[in-house]
Amino acid sequence: MGRIRRAAVVLCAAMAASACAAEQAGTTVNVYYSTEENFTKVIAACNDAAGGRYKIALNVLPREADGQREQMVRRLAAGDTDMDILGLDVTWVAEFAEAGWIAEWTGADKAEVERGTLEGPLTTARWKDKLYAAPKNTNVQLLWYREDLVPDPPSTWAEMLDQAEALRAQGKPSTVLMTGAQYEGLVVQFNTLVASAGGKILSDDSTKAVVDEGAVRALQALKDLATSPVSSPSLSNAKEDDIRLAFQGGNAAFELNWPYVYAAMGKANPDLATRFKWAPYPSIDEGKAGTVTIGGFNLAVSEYSEHKPEAFEAAKCLRSAENQKFSAINSGVPPTIESVYADPDMAGPYPMRDAILEQLKTAAVRPLTPAYQNVSTLISTILSPPSAIDPQATADRLRKELQDALDSKGVLP
Repeated sequence: MGRIRRAAVVLCAAMAASACAAEQAGTTVNVYYSTEENFTKVIAACNDAAGGRYKIALNVLPREADGQREQMVRRLAAGDTDMDILGLDVTWVAEFAEAGWIAEWTGADKAEVERGTLEGPLTTARWKDKLYAAPKNTNVQLLWYREDLVPDPPSTWAEMLDQAEALRAQGKPSTVLMTGAQYEGLVVQFNTLVASAGGKILSDDSTKAVVDEGAVRALQALKDLATSPVSSPSLSNAKEDDIRLAFQGGNAAFELNWPYVYAAMGKANPDLATRFKWAPYPSIDEGKAGTVTIGGFNLAVSEYSEHKPEAFEAAKCLRSAENQKFSAINSGVPPTIESVYADPDMAGPYPMRDAILEQLKTAAVRPLTPAYQNVSTLISTILSPPSAIDPQATADRLRKELQDALDSKGVLP
């Protein structure tokens, strides 16, 4: 009987090991991510690297940021275990971490992510001094201009308007294109100008609405553009792709937009592309460099994932230096790992890489708060349309209503 029992135990152990191997081979790591050109090729490369231990499956989120957030928030609030890796806009990490929806990065995983990653993008991945996401790609806006119209690009906001108005007086293309619609794009422009003016929207601990003198100066800059004759008639409805298409049409002199417009111009208007150049985002003060707002996406692991070890490993692969280089060259998204910018292969397809890296080293983040969605909604509502801004009065209103939102007393517009 003893030998029979031992044989049965050995057989059961063998069956369990076999079942475990079969289960491991069948592990699927679900990635929820926005539309990004060529991202499926990055996933395929990581699946090859996994060697069959798991398979990454892409679940494409809506193109619009609000739709992405809504879908993830609803599923996470319900404790959905099918979500493993989440592609988060840089403004969502604090909210998701505070809600307990994403897992902290610790130990060797944390060290690997932090090694060589630019501090600005890392700041967007932290909450309360803990790392909750791995920066996959970053983003900063540049000033795009036509070299045949503007031999020397402006360094300040006022100079940009002066140059554009001089072109208009000569009957040349002169429009200054900016995202002025009532959405996040307008918030980015405001945050950038506030940071350039040395101001603050919220306190460092995100508990108090500051909206100081620097913010008033930023509001004046937005007002100056919106009421200038070189402003686009569609400014108050313009989003990123709207201004990209408008510039490609050949009737504008300046465009404030993300780097993806460079590759798009090469495909849409090869002739104009030869005269399509870039410069740092204009500053508020003469003699002082502008400060841009960081964009991009971070990869977080869901707290409800049943495959956390595989999810952390897969996330590290998706944002590895090799894959960030591929995504930069083929999809136009700026890397978060500093060494990638020095790679010789980046020179041809990413000629603006040095300008991007320089701006990233002094870039600003948007207010880090779990209430960011409320903060963003209020700012975009109060600043729309930009032509109606009354700098001091608008700042006073922002300060009051943002404080109400932070204190959970405000009603979302």
